[in-house]
Amino acid sequence: MKKKTVIIVNPISGIGRQKKIEKILKDNLNQDLFDYTVRYTEHIHHGTTLAREAADQGADCVVAVGGDGSVNDVVQGIRGSNTRLGIIPCGSGNGLARTLKLPLTPALAVRVLNQQHEMAIDAIEINGRHLSVNASGVGFDAYIARLMHAAKTRGLAAYTNLFLREYTSYRNQDYTLTVDGRTLVRNAWLIAVANSQQYGNNLTVAPKAKLDDGLMDITILDRIPPDHLAITVPLAFTKLFDLSGHVEMLKARDVLIEGNLDKWVNIDGEGENIGKSIHFVMQPGAVPLYGRDTHTPIRQLQPALQLLKNNIGIK
Repeated sequence: MKKKTVIIVNPISGIGRQKKIEKILKDNLNQDLFDYTVRYTEHIHHGTTLAREAADQGADCVVAVGGDGSVNDVVQGIRGSNTRLGIIPCGSGNGLARTLKLPLTPALAVRVLNQQHEMAIDAIEINGRHLSVNASGVGFDAYIARLMHAAKTRGLAAYTNLFLREYTSYRNQDYTLTVDGRTLVRNAWLIAVANSQQYGNNLTVAPKAKLDDGLMDITILDRIPPDHLAITVPLAFTKLFDLSGHVEMLKARDVLIEGNLDKWVNIDGEGENIGKSIHFVMQPGAVPLYGRDTHTPIRQLQPALQLLKNNIGIK
């Protein structure tokens, strides 16, 4: 029986790879396996509404076409249902897709959907209302997510420009953390609470994180002195961030962070105003999805790769 599928496209996400999605779907999605419709978001968090409608109407799968924020919107919408998540990464960072080892070429990502490889990943519940499946937190990353929320441009270049502009002025804050019942007091520049390994673009904030281990990874980062950046930043892009002397890393199932004075939180790359106290609770196996079967030979993806080559004139 065909899987009833709704494909939700964020038309302004990332760097524009989603603009030809309907042709990509027509050329690559197995029509014998999927009965699909395409919906486009029209405003912020519209993807959550569309995904919830799809789940309520019995959709077997809802596919997010966009970045981590688009994926998060769909996860919020299918929460508590039997509807499965699919991902066609078209964002500027694609942190979750990269951790899942999904192809970043849309045509190849569609071919992965054809495998219908069923799996489940954990999610982090935040203050009982929000879910995070990638990386969230407070401090500087939440501040930048807040600024990106209002920015006219997206992508790595925009993020880097904001980072460099705001880096020297943002200061540490005092936080009280209750980590699985243990109280810690930290003066931190950033506290990341991660289910996935990275924010995106291979900027790896939690190199030991696993998507299905029932644990969240907490990274407590002190402000890195400017003369240490040249040493520390490469560690974050090579999955060696835990070697930095400015980093403390923990694992937990339940984390309460108090002292978030500006009330903003980064949730999978999007800034949200939640409150001074943030409660993160791990929800093991909460999100069923179609992922990549890493044991499947890459030759099964060759037809889509050849199509891509033909389209750009490579023989």
